[in-house]
Amino acid sequence: MAGRIKTMVDKIVAQRSKGNPTLVATTRTKLLLKGIDPEKFGLSSPDDPAIIAKLQLLAKELNVTL
Repeated sequence: MAGRIKTMVDKIVAQRSKGNPTLVATTRTKLLLKGIDPEKFGLSSPDDPAIIAKLQLLAKELNVTL
């Protein structure tokens, strides 16, 4: 299923920021620091199991449900 990474990134950002633009930016920066560029992935991007595993771990660290 292509685009799974994009939906995971969007869920993490949305739940973490709760609509606050400042928290959106800091959450995206945190993803970049973890080696995941949110702008790189779109709905047609192939799913990489390594990136999905990183996102699941990050979501757990941030107390975000995917």
